[in-house]
Amino acid sequence: MLVSLTVGKVDAGVAVLLTEDKRLIEFPSILLPPDITSGSIVDITVSRNHSSESAATRKFHALQSEIFRTFGQRTPSAPLLRCRNATQTSVVLEWDPIDIATAELRSLTLYRNGSKAGTIPNARSVQSTKLSGLAVDTEYEFHLVLRTSAGTYGSEKLRVRTHKMTDLSGITITPGYMPAALRESLQTAVERIGAKIVESVRIDTTHFVCTEGRGQAWEKAVENNIPVVVPDWVLGCEREGRIVGVRGYYLNADPRLRQIGPGSVQQGQGQQQQMPQQQVRSPPLPSPRTEVTPPTPERPTRERSAQEEDTPPPPPPPKDEPRLKKEEVEELPEPKTQTEEQKVRTEDLKPSAPESEGEKSEEEEEEKEDSKDVTEVEAGLPARPKPEQQATVEDDEDGGSFQEVAL
Repeated sequence: MLVSLTVGKVDAGVAVLLTEDKRLIEFPSILLPPDITSGSIVDITVSRNHSSESAATRKFHALQSEIFRTFGQRTPSAPLLRCRNATQTSVVLEWDPIDIATAELRSLTLYRNGSKAGTIPNARSVQSTKLSGLAVDTEYEFHLVLRTSAGTYGSEKLRVRTHKMTDLSGITITPGYMPAALRESLQTAVERIGAKIVESVRIDTTHFVCTEGRGQAWEKAVENNIPVVVPDWVLGCEREGRIVGVRGYYLNADPRLRQIGPGSVQQGQGQQQQMPQQQVRSPPLPSPRTEVTPPTPERPTRERSAQEEDTPPPPPPPKDEPRLKKEEVEELPEPKTQTEEQKVRTEDLKPSAPESEGEKSEEEEEEKEDSKDVTEVEAGLPARPKPEQQATVEDDEDGGSFQEVAL
């Protein structure tokens, strides 16, 4: 097909061509002859290239088929989870290498009893994990969840029960440096208790047994926090019939801390456990507080002080007067300060005040008799002795009687 076009304007990179019906067409100027100017007429032949079109179509379909075979026929596979080893308090799980086909890996997560236990790091290379701190003789349920750009895939649920204390089949021992004879006896003891021995430190190694701490295997065991014990630990487990603690079987541990029989208490901890028990059983000590105890009132005794000897004794009551009745003992107020206590003591030393008119009259009569005696002594008359009286109830309470006083 031949088309004639008129050149309207030529710029640096684009030429404006005009058709016969006055339509504008922008055409690359580099495809036009170099000597054209405005007003020049050019003829352009336009035709369809069928061979090139067929080749391009075949190439496109081949590419689509390759993409389908690569990304459309294979899908990610669900992980296969299984138990590698189980002990009293730990479980080692492993799985086959994950197959995500052509999808992109997002995450690989482990679930325990329906709850997320953690995300597996480096899921393309890591194929096992260890869970510690589990309960003894308890069943757990585990499963993996694989998340990719093509979708989410979960593994089948795996039920695992931890061992009892008497089940020693889960113990996996890696031997270290020790004499050849001791190594043979260790092999025999491990077979008797039903445990396993592996030559290298692995993720399922539960104990590292040696007599000296050296070597690459020992360093790897210490790095992975694996208990390093002496061969006697295996014999202790065989003797007890159950797994025993490793505290007394470390390389530098005191042998007295080891168990000596079933149900026995470690010797090194015996005394330490008795002392806390005694402290717990003892009653709690009261909190410190200040208590004011009232002083005991002093009562006169038969022994008299020098000050009391200098003071004249009170005169006896008259013969005809009836004996005084025993007064009721009144409770003394509790002094709260030292000053009040001294006042109470001073008042105790003073004679009690008369409480009735009869007592007042008796004191007046006694004063009269005393003054009369003094007058007779001054006049030179002999003093007449006073009648002696028996001790009253009050005298008995005071601890003395008037008969003991020399007038």
